[in-house]
Amino acid sequence: MEQPTPLVFRVEAADAAQRLDRWLADHLPDRSRTEVQRWIREGLVQIDGQKARAGQRTEVGQVITVTPPLPTPSPLAPEAIALAIVYEDDDLLVIDKPAGMVVHPSPGHESGTLVHAVLHHCPQLEGVGGEQRPGIVHRLDKETSGLIIVAKHDRALRYLQDQFKARTVYKQYLALVEGRMTPARGRINAPIGRHPIHHTRQVVLPPDAVTGESAGRDAVTDYEVLAVYAAPVRGTGNAVATFSLVSAELHTGRTHQIRVHFAWRQHPVVGDEIYGFKRQRIALNRHFLHAHKLRIRLPCDGEEHEFVASLPAELQAVLDQLELV
Repeated sequence: MEQPTPLVFRVEAADAAQRLDRWLADHLPDRSRTEVQRWIREGLVQIDGQKARAGQRTEVGQVITVTPPLPTPSPLAPEAIALAIVYEDDDLLVIDKPAGMVVHPSPGHESGTLVHAVLHHCPQLEGVGGEQRPGIVHRLDKETSGLIIVAKHDRALRYLQDQFKARTVYKQYLALVEGRMTPARGRINAPIGRHPIHHTRQVVLPPDAVTGESAGRDAVTDYEVLAVYAAPVRGTGNAVATFSLVSAELHTGRTHQIRVHFAWRQHPVVGDEIYGFKRQRIALNRHFLHAHKLRIRLPCDGEEHEFVASLPAELQAVLDQLELV
């Protein structure tokens, strides 16, 4: 099995005086803070050549070296689940994930995930990047359909993840949101963090009135309204509602970012019962959010390639029933 390459970071002024475990978790977006803390305990993290401690504070100019452990072979059983493969080469797969499929195993989702399906299609993925999510470069919510990349070996995994970390990957989503969104084109720049009460949710965290700083992590979404529709509101007789089909480009990859940002702007995603209306005005058993386009450099040639996944039939059927305004 290929030996993981050590990761080397240099602490910049903006990153000084932070707890090491939190700082590393931010700089290793595909690793949990718990996993990072375990690496530190096992002596896999050094600061200027010395064994690090999870609680020590970062200082400007320090060199932090992380030697990831060899991946543990996955205990997951491959499952013969059909995959819509958009592209495949020796390094990776690009898959059009359906809504309702969880990306990797988690409590309550021990089988039937994308990982189980990919292991059946590509058994050599076992152990790449972690036993519970082999090959997973990035994630999509369960009810979000569209493009997702899976790496076939550790070198490809790191190459692809580095681009997500550097924010050089172009990620465009299509969403149907409540109301007529104005202005028709804009940027939502609002930090996102964990909800203080509902811990499974995210929320926009405004700057503190005293310090001017937010406890959330920076989150930036560009959007453009592609079309505005009208439709009768189910169960209300003659009431009519408007909806906007929006293209959204993610510049950051925060959990539930598009859903949280649009809800914060009072235009929640149709079908989203967590951040939107409890009683939906359009009948849809998922939220109307689709990872439509992805542009990224591939390990095979270092060149940028673009992949596109059309709206799935159930979302296109919703649009076909609406009236353009």
